[in-house]
Amino acid sequence: MLSATVPIAPTPDFWQQAVRLLLREGQPLGQALHSQTQAGAALDFSGVQLMVPAFSHAQNFKAALARELRRPFIAPRINTLSGLLAMQVPGESAPPSESERLMQLYAQLREHGWLKKMFSARRNADLLPLAHTLLALSDELTLALLPEIRASAEGEQAAVGRWVQALAQLLEPLAPSAHGMLSDEAALVWQVWKTQLDANDRIVQRFDAMLALAERASLPLVWVSPTAPEPLDAAFLATYARHQPVRIVTLDWSRQAIAPLHPVYLAAWEELVAGDEGVPPTFLEPATLPDPVPANAPALSLPLLCPAPDLESAAVQSAQIVLRWLEQGKGEIAIVAQDRVTARRLRALLERAEVAVADETGWKLSTTRAAAALAAWNDLVSARGETNALLDLLKSPFVFPDDPDRADRVMRIEARLRRANIAGDWQALQSAFAQAEDGADLACITLLARQAARFGGRKTLAQWCDTQRALCQALGMENALRDDGAGEQCLLMLDDIAAGQGGLEDSFSFAEWRALLNLRLDATSYMPPIKDRRVVMLPLNGARLRRFDAVLVIGADAAHLPSPPQETLFFSNAVRRELNLVTRAERQRQQLRDLTELLCVNHEVVLCWQTHQDGEPNPVSPWIQRLELKLAQQGMAPLRNVHWQAPLRKLQAQRSSMPAPSAPELLPSSLSASGFGSFLACPYQFFAARMLRVAVMDELSDLPEKRDYGSWLHEILHRYHAHLREQATPLAARPALLASISEEVFQREMQRHPAALAFHARWQKVMPAYLLWANEREADGWQFVFGEQSQSQALSWQDGGIELYGRLDRVDQNAQGERALLDYKTRSVASLRQKVKEEDDHQLAFYGLLAGGAIEHAHYVALELGSDKKTGDAAAPDFLRKQDMLKQQITTTLHQVAQGAPLPANGIESVCQYCDMRGLCRKGAWL
Repeated sequence: MLSATVPIAPTPDFWQQAVRLLLREGQPLGQALHSQTQAGAALDFSGVQLMVPAFSHAQNFKAALARELRRPFIAPRINTLSGLLAMQVPGESAPPSESERLMQLYAQLREHGWLKKMFSARRNADLLPLAHTLLALSDELTLALLPEIRASAEGEQAAVGRWVQALAQLLEPLAPSAHGMLSDEAALVWQVWKTQLDANDRIVQRFDAMLALAERASLPLVWVSPTAPEPLDAAFLATYARHQPVRIVTLDWSRQAIAPLHPVYLAAWEELVAGDEGVPPTFLEPATLPDPVPANAPALSLPLLCPAPDLESAAVQSAQIVLRWLEQGKGEIAIVAQDRVTARRLRALLERAEVAVADETGWKLSTTRAAAALAAWNDLVSARGETNALLDLLKSPFVFPDDPDRADRVMRIEARLRRANIAGDWQALQSAFAQAEDGADLACITLLARQAARFGGRKTLAQWCDTQRALCQALGMENALRDDGAGEQCLLMLDDIAAGQGGLEDSFSFAEWRALLNLRLDATSYMPPIKDRRVVMLPLNGARLRRFDAVLVIGADAAHLPSPPQETLFFSNAVRRELNLVTRAERQRQQLRDLTELLCVNHEVVLCWQTHQDGEPNPVSPWIQRLELKLAQQGMAPLRNVHWQAPLRKLQAQRSSMPAPSAPELLPSSLSASGFGSFLACPYQFFAARMLRVAVMDELSDLPEKRDYGSWLHEILHRYHAHLREQATPLAARPALLASISEEVFQREMQRHPAALAFHARWQKVMPAYLLWANEREADGWQFVFGEQSQSQALSWQDGGIELYGRLDRVDQNAQGERALLDYKTRSVASLRQKVKEEDDHQLAFYGLLAGGAIEHAHYVALELGSDKKTGDAAAPDFLRKQDMLKQQITTTLHQVAQGAPLPANGIESVCQYCDMRGLCRKGAWL
């Protein structure tokens, strides 16, 4: 039978030309047309098989056929090759799933220690990406060489010869020292390919099904493709042509076809046609050559340029362009996403404007919220209960979705962990919530710890899937995932991995399971439901043989157009060329042809890109630069730039002023020393933090902070002095007692924070000096009474009052019954003596009020060594008078607040510099 090519130049009416040529006499559709002579009857073309690249092209063909015939007809049998193969009876043995295939190869690779050394793998799981790469190379080799191997008995030997020749070309320019490593890589790739090339290989089974389908051919075939057939497709068409006529409709990139229609593009991009490349002359049929170009052919529409200074500007400009096109009534708009980052931002802006974007490419499943929930759990298990990983998991909307108290519970858990600065560890997490008021918080942490324990040991893939599904049920994620499109796809992926285990009985660790799951989530595309197709987002090759009202190309810069090359292992261009694989030059030429077709077919195309990235210039694509140069050489107008501003809105300017709110009804019922200090520093800060209760979460730190050190010393000294009060201890035994208590506390803390060792060493230097001071104080007649005790005292005024509260570090008493308040500070005695001289220092006086005036003396106690290597204390002067003054100050000021006095943001700069409430008062906007 006859196999011939129908070449058509890239023009807006490609499908119309294709229909006209196929309706000519001697063509498949033409034969059906001329065999049906009854007037008025519906034309029947169902005796012709039409194969298109994608189902969207079927509508284009049928619309063109309807315009040409202008009468009822029965369309040809239109399908894609994959769709037609799916309709055939499946083979006796199904190919292994991708997960089984990948893990089978990985299980073999991890047995070879030299592979880990060659590819710098620190652990077995690091070889999983290598296995994935090797399978991709194996598939590529199969696609290129399988038809040649099947063609004759010498085919396999010819493939071996190609491989040897390719390797020789690779090694020839290299130093002999590099030959060994590359030879090992070559042997690895070759061996993997040979082991994959059997009857169970997915590509082999597909090729066998294609040949079987071609052998049963009963209808003439019209094969429509924008590119030349791949080796497997070419073998299928050759086999089909032995039984039925075959017509290959494709784009004609020969010089004689491009030059009359698009001379500017051909002059700028000569590589569109490599040498005499084009449609092979032996395949051309004189009867099918297109008509000469009419003299009144429309002028070529050149693209518009839209340079933008940064990512946000590029996204905003692109959104304005799309919105304007929609306002103009354009119903088919394409966004070609070369730069996926900018495209994601553009999509968000359009959705904010209530414009749906039909994404035909889809996004990696790993970028969805549902996949992030699974990844967050695996991160938590891998980090052994690390706090940030725990909070990331709990904040996922898929975790405990049915818990009515979920939001408050997550807030309580986060606040407690941040306040205690717990970095992680399941035991530490459970200990932190052992005394929690709400037992459900501890139950939540315990449930997570119990589930994490199930992710240990080694399991088969099916067992890992069961464990992951059991987790989803335990955390209430199952139904939430099923209600989400991406979540449902994640669950189906787990089911596929479990069902596709086949004969794979190897067991894998959690790290290996996690790496596999991440690879599968990355390799799987998520296609959100498409409800509105007015704006579609697609890759450049997705626009082949399609026409739109307008096209926006995002990422027309040198970094994205052409797409950066990706060479794998030692597969350089020389090797790829020798093995009949697609080279970098061929890939870039095809991408240039895709761009040229886009410009030729669509009359309105805008090319947008960022002119700067990360502070560096980002030039436009070299292809566009060459086009602009050619236009200038030929004296033609340059490409026009467009810049559309967002619609302007007039806003009423309002003068900013210092905020001074009044809220007597929000006056707190209790007041601490730090709270009153906040009021004195800035009344607005007090209003926001204490009255509105706006709080900033504490930052988690891997290292213990100074406040942690202070709390440890408070515990140590309280236990030490309480022991001395209860049991008489000789002076000689006291250093050992203090050291023993200190060691116990610091050993406990170093289990949680190893960095506490630095504070441990710091305290050991201070202990001798502190003991000397404490013993001298005891010799002066002062005895420890109590410490670390919470106190409160009511303070009232006319028609109101407030409760003062706080915690006293330590109270001593002498033989005369006088009491002294001691407050520990991790500062030197010199700085504390300066502190007590300051008039605005009210902390000791405040603590004195808590004791109801029963304390006559107050001291700051230094827990840091001074320049003289000593500690000491700083006594507060006029302590009783300061208590009376502070009591009067608190009563007067808070009474005024209760009466509605304003609370201005009048803090000084040293206060405002680190104030958490500055974002509320916005001091920089009005001062």
